Amino acid sequence: MMFRPVLFDTLKNYTRQQFTRDLMAGIIVGIVALPLAIAFGIASGVPPERGLYTAVIAGFIISAMGGSTVQIGGPTGAFIVIVYGIVQQYGINGLIIATFIAGVMLILMGMARLGSVIKFIPYPLITGFTSGIALIIFSLQVKDFLGLSMTIPSGFFDKWVAYFNHLSSINVYAVLLSVMTVLIVLFWSKITQKIPGSLVAILVTTAATHFLHFPVETIGSRFGEISSSLPVPVLPQLDIATIKNLIQPAFTIALLCGIESLLSAVVADGMTGDTHKSNIELVAQGTANIFSSVFGGIPATGAIARTATNVKNGGRTPVAGMVHALVLLLIILFVGKWAALIPMATLAGILVVVAYNMSEWRHFVSMLKGPKNDVAVLLITFVLTVLVDITVAIEIGMVIAILLFMRQMIQSSNVNKVKKSSNDTSGEESLAHYNIPPDVEVFEITGPLFFGAAYKFKDAIKFIKDPPKFLVIRMLNVPIIDATGIKTIEDVYRDTKKRGTKLLLSEVQSEQVMNELKDARLLFAIGKANVTYTFSAAVERCRTLIKDRAGK
Repeated sequence: MMFRPVLFDTLKNYTRQQFTRDLMAGIIVGIVALPLAIAFGIASGVPPERGLYTAVIAGFIISAMGGSTVQIGGPTGAFIVIVYGIVQQYGINGLIIATFIAGVMLILMGMARLGSVIKFIPYPLITGFTSGIALIIFSLQVKDFLGLSMTIPSGFFDKWVAYFNHLSSINVYAVLLSVMTVLIVLFWSKITQKIPGSLVAILVTTAATHFLHFPVETIGSRFGEISSSLPVPVLPQLDIATIKNLIQPAFTIALLCGIESLLSAVVADGMTGDTHKSNIELVAQGTANIFSSVFGGIPATGAIARTATNVKNGGRTPVAGMVHALVLLLIILFVGKWAALIPMATLAGILVVVAYNMSEWRHFVSMLKGPKNDVAVLLITFVLTVLVDITVAIEIGMVIAILLFMRQMIQSSNVNKVKKSSNDTSGEESLAHYNIPPDVEVFEITGPLFFGAAYKFKDAIKFIKDPPKFLVIRMLNVPIIDATGIKTIEDVYRDTKKRGTKLLLSEVQSEQVMNELKDARLLFAIGKANVTYTFSAAVERCRTLIKDRAGK
């Protein structure tokens, strides 16, 4: 695969007018990303500046090296639960190593051209774990939203029990700031969309807290002063034992990053009319996560909301995303220390809105009215995400989705004995107009002949009481065949040969099926003349063989 970021293509005919639009879009998206980067960092269990480092380093690389013209990368809400869990279990150093390994995995996925495969993750599974993550994010914000004096337990139900037990410690000022933040974020867009509501909420609530001396917790009181410079890059120390312990969370990070980034790119394509390069995007995402970890950042991916903001404000090339990262860098260098004044209740309010938007509850409710298989995958993934772990949820959700899909495929595959005349009571279809000789039995396979459906074919063939002189298997409606299907046909061929029955395959029109027959040497064993493109040719072949036998 030739790795060529789309940046190179967009710069060929780049104009001053487009640079102006990209510059303005980048500035706006950078301002939008500021409170989110801080909030996502804190909610993930790391110091706030690490969210900013991620937005700067990973955001720049994703735009500069990616396969989408308008993708904006950085920390997102989807990673909060994963990152928080890794930090609790392995510490920040473990998170850095897991992010580094995930970056390597993403690069390998891109090189292996798995971009198109990741895009086909079942939608019920995506909705299930996304809604589950939204609920967990919301539950994590209750403490700061209400200003409770407590330590948050790890279990989902334990959190809510603890919240109710500490309701007496509610801070009225924190609740006022949280509610004010939610209202500003939700309704500011009706006044103007040029300035993000989250930034307005931060400015208003921070000013109120500072000048009115509200007794609430701030970023500075919890985390201390925010660094006004980027850290020195440090390569994580890797060894076999560490990799073994962190390979599973790293894979979860890589998979979720691939899903989120490619979903964001697809949404962006719909808004711009462009087509992203999925495999190049995966390589860029992997590179971005490697560099993010080296600079002490957290996992990054394509951010749908920020990408949409970029498009709506005129951004059409990766330059806008690079500007957004540079804007955040300037903020860190010159005004980052003022972020310590932001109330924790304000960030909780912002994240409550993020959780609400992530929940997609309308889609969730509508899917509950859909097919039972989709409902099963949706609910199982959702429940496991909330009560167990997102890694387990994705793994089990994928397995269940695959098993249910296999069951559907098996149900769509059928093997029937075909009637040869209008007087024949067997089978379902009459082939009287072909005038089939009496010593010929005809079976028809419908659907893919794979390991899940092969047993149907074996069972149907067993019901032949008296071995016929000729056995014709119609395969017009067999689009694909796997190794088990090939082995089944081999077994039928050997069995019919022992019984003195001639096997013919008719209407083999699928190129994949024909290639598999060739590779397995079945085409040679059965005989090319006995594998026909049409059923009439198979019947004619039977008549010819009957005449040859009669002549002998």
